[in-house]
Amino acid sequence: MTEIQSPELVEEGDHLVVRIPLTFKRRGGRKEIITTGCQTSEPPRPCRTNKPLVVAIARAHRWKELVESGRYATVAEMAAAMGMDVSYVARILRLSLLAPDIAESIMRGDEPSGLSLARLLDIPPYWPEQRTKWGFRSR
Repeated sequence: MTEIQSPELVEEGDHLVVRIPLTFKRRGGRKEIITTGCQTSEPPRPCRTNKPLVVAIARAHRWKELVESGRYATVAEMAAAMGMDVSYVARILRLSLLAPDIAESIMRGDEPSGLSLARLLDIPPYWPEQRTKWGFRSR
């Protein structure tokens, strides 16, 4: 079976067949159908992102900036000011250590199927290990 790169309209006898490229992806235990952008010369992109992952990565970078800028002296001080548990804030902050290509891929909605926030929080320290553990392509 050939992979369809862009929508096709094909006549088969007295029938008209429409073929649309799509991908099945598992997110949070449920299956989603991801259609790809087909009207541009850009490579196909998923139309949806994994919002919990995107929000967590954005928070990690924002919180890291707050600590590094001196707004908060410690993670504990920042967590208290936000009314959050210090262990939660510390775990989310670790996401700022993701390999840049992994973070970009997640922001585009291009992460491997089945990647959840719980799996992402178990972060290896080295970027090649991160890519291997979660199934990202090596750079």
